[in-house]
Amino acid sequence: MTGRGRPHKAKSPDTKCAKGKTRPEEVKQVPPPRCPGKSFTEEKQNGTIKEQKPKVQKKTSHTEDKPSVQRTRKVEATENFTEISKQQSTTTDHIKAPVQHVKAKKCVGKAKSLEKVSEEMTKVQPEATKEATKASVKTTKAKTSDCKTKPPGKITETKTQPETPKDTTNADSILYTTLEKLKIKRDERSDAAEVINKIVKCIIAHLKQNTICFKEVGEPLRTGSYYENLKISNPDEFDVMLPMPVDRVNINPFGENGAFYSVELKRGKSPLQKFQETSILSASKMLEEFREEVKKCVKPFEEWAVERKKRGCPAVTLITEVQSVTISLDIVLSIMVKSSWPLFTKDGIKIEDWLGTKVKQGFKRMPYYLVPKYEGKGTVENEGVLAKDVWRVSFSHVEKAILKNHGSEKTCCETGGARCCRKDCLKLLKHLLSLLKKKDSSFDKFCSYHAKTTLLHACCSRTKDTDWPASNLSQCFRLLLKDFVTYLEGGVLNNFFIPTQNLLSGPDQKKCNNLARRIREECDTGFPIFK
Repeated sequence: MTGRGRPHKAKSPDTKCAKGKTRPEEVKQVPPPRCPGKSFTEEKQNGTIKEQKPKVQKKTSHTEDKPSVQRTRKVEATENFTEISKQQSTTTDHIKAPVQHVKAKKCVGKAKSLEKVSEEMTKVQPEATKEATKASVKTTKAKTSDCKTKPPGKITETKTQPETPKDTTNADSILYTTLEKLKIKRDERSDAAEVINKIVKCIIAHLKQNTICFKEVGEPLRTGSYYENLKISNPDEFDVMLPMPVDRVNINPFGENGAFYSVELKRGKSPLQKFQETSILSASKMLEEFREEVKKCVKPFEEWAVERKKRGCPAVTLITEVQSVTISLDIVLSIMVKSSWPLFTKDGIKIEDWLGTKVKQGFKRMPYYLVPKYEGKGTVENEGVLAKDVWRVSFSHVEKAILKNHGSEKTCCETGGARCCRKDCLKLLKHLLSLLKKKDSSFDKFCSYHAKTTLLHACCSRTKDTDWPASNLSQCFRLLLKDFVTYLEGGVLNNFFIPTQNLLSGPDQKKCNNLARRIREECDTGFPIFK
């Protein structure tokens, strides 16, 4: 918009002041009528171009009198005042200023007469006289000086923008502070592990030396959150699986979800045949004798106590105290099956895009385990088999292997490699769930395994390490919460290994919705429960 294509008009006396100055028309705060708008920057540039034309020295063809010295001084005073007025004007005036300048430019031919300008300047000149000299110096500096000045509107935005990052930073700070609180001290970890290892060693020795049925017990499988480096707050819960190897077995599904099985020992001699009723290996009888043997072993250790048996629980739970911290140890009896995984696992463990096909194949060549656990009432019968005598399939050893080597890149979370926040997100979700359960007993049927399964599914949908950067903890955690809430509201959370099993079949939908609502509230309010 340099004025090309328009009829040439004689320039008025105010054209002399085009370079880096403000024309007298700018003094007026009300824009002249019928003037289309243009940006303040374009006006400055156009003014500069006009000044560079050789026709600047031409006489004007206006019928008005030539500007006298007095008028020239008034024009200069007008420019000085305009500069001062711009600095003292309110934010609203500044926002309107560019439009006023543009309108003034396009209406040069119709501008007010110099007499009117003189009258206006006579009114305001006394206020501007004091700083006229300083303003004049500023006006005659580089042409782009006014253009570089930030409009007040932008300054206002700069003041309001930090509020959003401040909230995010505050949320991040709460999460990081919570993680620090959840860390287990090294000396506490060491003391607890020493006590646990000692009693486990004694139990295995007792079973091998003093029993016939369990003398073939294998090396313990240390599973669970402590051994997955996912334990929070205190080293107060330990899970150790004691496997009994079997050569060949026939397994038949109990129910339709594919998680529970009846077990039949094939021909051949086995010390476990003692626990067979007809052809079915009774989980309840085998667990009962195992429990008695553990109690005999622990009896000389006065610091240990055996908890009462819980219905459907496959573990013998031992309790002790280490430095005023109560520690529980779950000794879980299991059968180790060295054969192909059950058919119900065919569509499970979808880690190909995350950890790779070869890793998955390696896992599927590993044995699987059966533990003496059932759901509901033990007297329920299915095809002549009681629920209390069935076994539940367990892949806890594979879960441990996955979580310890969880990166799509081999160096994830290793020395020299990038660190992800997968485990941190799971720790926070477990902690949130435990705090909500303390406040509302109706959430008792929800457990940390629901949180772990949610993470495993999330890792299969967000497969890259770059999807879980440690620097983006807050967003990753919120995404994991969103996944969990979606499962709760839908009432379905499929077992990671056995998709046909719904882990949320126990609690009713009302409880699932209530838990989802409470999690949403915590997320929306910045997790006050962590404070």
